[in-house]
Amino acid sequence: MNKSSQAKKERQTKLLNKLKEDPFMTDEDIAEYLDVSIPTIRLDRLELGIPELRKRIRDVAAQNHKKVRALHADEIIGEIVEIQLGKSGISILDTTEQMVFEHSKIVRGHFIYSFAESLAIAVIDAEVALVGIANIKYKVPVYAGSRLVAKATVRHARQRNYIVWVMIYHKQQEVFRGKFILVAIGNNEDKQQSDKPE
Repeated sequence: MNKSSQAKKERQTKLLNKLKEDPFMTDEDIAEYLDVSIPTIRLDRLELGIPELRKRIRDVAAQNHKKVRALHADEIIGEIVEIQLGKSGISILDTTEQMVFEHSKIVRGHFIYSFAESLAIAVIDAEVALVGIANIKYKVPVYAGSRLVAKATVRHARQRNYIVWVMIYHKQQEVFRGKFILVAIGNNEDKQQSDKPE
């Protein structure tokens, strides 16, 4: 094996190991990590049969969306890349020009809130859930093109009440924090209560 093919093999092994650690690295991030050009990384991915980032995210999200009980896949904002019902979840949202205020180019708050709320509802182990109370804080403005990563943790679960914390980050900087108090509804008992005449 000549020197260049040996170097290529080592680089591709490093690439595979890095993507096992963090499957959501961009080609740019990997190129920087391995100190090679972006086209080199794209060629390596093609040779190794590794799809581009968007497809990797969609594939993982499709599997995780099936686990969610409280929302249908088309109701989820962002792409859920990791979920443990009743415990925690991680979701990714790529912001676009269509989400911003025209003058400031800052992403509108309701998109960020919906992203957080969607993950909070998705992560609890219930058929149907509603937000009873949300205590939220926008910490840093978010601009179009930012990739947001939301991390949800179920902090408390008792009977039909859940407290879920959601933190949203852009490049490891916290941009949003929310505490959601959710109520699970929709079982037969709830339906019978609502069907009773007054």
